[in-house]
Amino acid sequence: MSELSVLMVSFNTRVLTLEALRSLYAETTSSLQVIVVDNASSDGSADAIAEAFPEVMLIRSETNLGFGVASNLASGQASSRHLLLLNPDTRVLPAAVDRLLQFAREHPEARIWGGRTLNDDGSLNPASCWRRASLWSLLCSSLGMAALFPNDSRFNSEAYGGWGRDSVRAVDIVSGCFLMIERDLWRSLGGFDPSFFMYGEDADLCLRAMQHGARPLITPDAEIVHYSGASETGVENKLVRLYRAKVQLMDRHWPRWASRVGGVLMQCNVLRRWALFRLRAKAQTSGGGGQNPFAKVWSRRKEWLGSERDSDDGMNDPPRSVTVGGLHRGQS
Repeated sequence: MSELSVLMVSFNTRVLTLEALRSLYAETTSSLQVIVVDNASSDGSADAIAEAFPEVMLIRSETNLGFGVASNLASGQASSRHLLLLNPDTRVLPAAVDRLLQFAREHPEARIWGGRTLNDDGSLNPASCWRRASLWSLLCSSLGMAALFPNDSRFNSEAYGGWGRDSVRAVDIVSGCFLMIERDLWRSLGGFDPSFFMYGEDADLCLRAMQHGARPLITPDAEIVHYSGASETGVENKLVRLYRAKVQLMDRHWPRWASRVGGVLMQCNVLRRWALFRLRAKAQTSGGGGQNPFAKVWSRRKEWLGSERDSDDGMNDPPRSVTVGGLHRGQS
């Protein structure tokens, strides 16, 4: 049996996915079971993965299942005690996976573990972990205080402002780009909530896991490069999904009254950013220049405040079928 099962979901990231897999194998000495779900990529990702890495268990989906459902599908094939969720837009740095696995063995009480993510230039990418949202954090964001004081944990609490991810620390949420979890815990939680198409599923998983006694931990000794957002096709769609995920998290983990207030604060956030974008654009060009993505996000607020979903890339399409390691399977 392999020491670790690595789960990866690809969507039109052929070059990056191949690089992620190359770095994973090159920089890891632990025995690996690697499972990749390709979400109906149109860039030849699946064929390229199959040719370059025949040892990978490749699952080909005929539709874009989204990150959460695809990860759940991959986990069904996993056989190791620990699972590692690894984004395709990452590059594993030397011994990162080995160190994270050793850290997990040394701190079994955490049950969820994460590392330190960097940008391509070597600077810190703080998105490896987050603190759970609160009415205070949403108020600070809607007023622009989090942006004005990014290194002050009082005003930028969700991002653990001021902490360089350079020490071992308990956190609320480990990012799904580089998240290790006990397989038994994953299965007891039912994996990701499939109602999250993209974004928010890792936060929901960690918050539910904490209700089962998990205490997620971050180690600075396991580092990867995370390019971030490579499969996204537009700022507007990404923002709609992000806001939708935040609303879903509030609905699931907050009292109803707090969720309603949070929704109002999020609308204030969009309006503030809309106005700020217009002011900046007018200052830079006489015509006010460029399309304002926040205007479009505001016009689509029923989608992220309610139950309507964006369908521009097939996110509403029901799963039809997948191919697992050459075996064709129907999906219900």
